[in-house]
Amino acid sequence: MSRPEDAAASYEARPHGVRSAQPAVEADRQCPGLIFVPPRMEVYQEESRRIREILHRYTDIIEPLSLDEAYLDVTDPKKGPPSGTLIARRIREEIYEETGLTASAGVGPSKFVAKVATGQGKPDGLTVIRPEAQMEFIAGLPIGDFHGIGPVTEEKMQEIGIESGADLQETSEKTLRRRFGKRGSHFKRLAMGEDDRPVKPDRERKSVGAERTFSEDISEPKEMLSRLEPIAERVAGRLGSAGPEGTPVRGRTVTLKLKSHDHDVSTRQTTLRRAVRSREDLMRLAERLIQRPHPPEEPVRLLGLSVSSLTGRKEGGEQLELDFDRE
Repeated sequence: MSRPEDAAASYEARPHGVRSAQPAVEADRQCPGLIFVPPRMEVYQEESRRIREILHRYTDIIEPLSLDEAYLDVTDPKKGPPSGTLIARRIREEIYEETGLTASAGVGPSKFVAKVATGQGKPDGLTVIRPEAQMEFIAGLPIGDFHGIGPVTEEKMQEIGIESGADLQETSEKTLRRRFGKRGSHFKRLAMGEDDRPVKPDRERKSVGAERTFSEDISEPKEMLSRLEPIAERVAGRLGSAGPEGTPVRGRTVTLKLKSHDHDVSTRQTTLRRAVRSREDLMRLAERLIQRPHPPEEPVRLLGLSVSSLTGRKEGGEQLELDFDRE
């Protein structure tokens, strides 16, 4: 390979210790002979459009999350019985019949439950959680499956004996707020099945981004750039469907986020005349932001990229300026 390509991990590769968002060099060590397939974003976007058309046959209340993921509200469907289970089953069948692709679906009384249920059915399954069963379902979840709980927060949860949804259900909100601030109340509500967030169709997005927390500190700028590759790939993919009806968008402002192991956060930002979307443009800007005004002085534990000042139009022009802000 001329350049190791960070990518998602197929289900065939995962039993060999390969995981998504893992640096390609590390994945190749885990599984010698691993095959790297270059991404084809134009193909992914076209398939996403076809799938979105299938979803709209049943409801217009669709909240896209990425190229291949969306929330649907089928309380009052456009066709078929008002049954989330039957509609999910039919949608999966139509996706396979018309695109040859398998799809997983989760049916639940809230966004949180439906999303986790979907993950449990992958790569080609349907998981249904009825309202009367959601408390038991939530109780059995590992704490890392909760929305907003990443590796760092998961470790802090485990330090106070919270390993599962059941532990979270039994922990007082006062304790959670004292340890995690306002997020503690959010975690408690999720644990108790209190998630009344509506499905917001074609919500206007102000920014698109992705970030990753690492298990070890990273101090070398070259290694930081390597770790940013899959993050930039993910952001580019999300930009490809972040507009109305899953249309592509570009952005004029790119922000690099760095967080140290002691949670100090800094950002470096550039604003452009020409809106960008591609992974290559994002990596070019990330490299510039890493180096200017100087390489990060402290090792980082988290890296993130986001794009804002979004537009659906393709614009011309050259770079306007580089502005660096610190939080």
